[in-house]
Amino acid sequence: MGTDLSFLSSDGIHTVFVRVWTPAGEPRAILQLTHGMVEYVDRYDAFATYLAEHGLVVVGHDQLGHGHTAKNNEELGYFGSNPSSLLIADMHTLREKAQSLYPSLPYFMLGHSMGSYLLRQYLAEHGSGLAGAIIMGTGYMDPATTDLGLFIDDMISSVKGERYRSALMAKLTTGSGPYAQYCVDGSDVTRSWLTKDTEIVKKYYSDPYCTTKFTMNGYKGLLESVRFADTFANMQKMDQDVPVYLVSGALDPVGNMGKGVTKVFELLKKAGIRDVSMHLFEGDRHEILNETDRETVVFPNLLEWIGNHLR
Repeated sequence: MGTDLSFLSSDGIHTVFVRVWTPAGEPRAILQLTHGMVEYVDRYDAFATYLAEHGLVVVGHDQLGHGHTAKNNEELGYFGSNPSSLLIADMHTLREKAQSLYPSLPYFMLGHSMGSYLLRQYLAEHGSGLAGAIIMGTGYMDPATTDLGLFIDDMISSVKGERYRSALMAKLTTGSGPYAQYCVDGSDVTRSWLTKDTEIVKKYYSDPYCTTKFTMNGYKGLLESVRFADTFANMQKMDQDVPVYLVSGALDPVGNMGKGVTKVFELLKKAGIRDVSMHLFEGDRHEILNETDRETVVFPNLLEWIGNHLR
């Protein structure tokens, strides 16, 4: 387990919890983690420890409405006004603070799931100067579909309030389509959409930080970032010289079993990203860092990509 740091969130209210993993010897790069929806940065401990053992400083924070950054259970799944903007601003604050500690080291960023969309948005707004970005567990949704989701969110919020936790929104996001073959509520750990590792699934669904329902405000922030990330004009705003690595489980419903990841890959190439590559891990589901092949296949693959892009 790493050490703890903190900083004042861009909302001016919350103290953002930060975890830092440092190598025993001289560091050779930094990786900043951005976690997904309804989880927190300590779930990345095994991967971060592995990277630290191979010479990387790893930093990550609990986003607003998540983990130790949330002041109480009522704040879990709630971001605040202009939600996606707040999340992006906190990502940038952490980058600035980490870079000030290690100004000469190459700086990489990784975003998983919701964090993958936020990182894609971040790359369009603040990406210049990065040594590379790992987009993990992402997908593609037509902006018109996302607009419909935002409209439904606004309608429910106008009646129930932005802190309302809607079963309908949960069903719309993970209740159909590619999710249909999986169990999404933890009742059957062998069919979980998260990972084939049943012990990790059990731990996830017994963790209060991972079982809260998102508020309408939380869904708004997520959908805002998805819409931004999947809009081609925004992809064209990315620094074309920053290498991008798209990674996903081949059986990840968020990426529509690889189809959505492939769509993003093709759009990024069309947008002019000079070094963009993709890898689908065969047989793996959504959380590739928690999959059964994580130590033998996934971790080494990601470390190799980072090593090939040190500069």
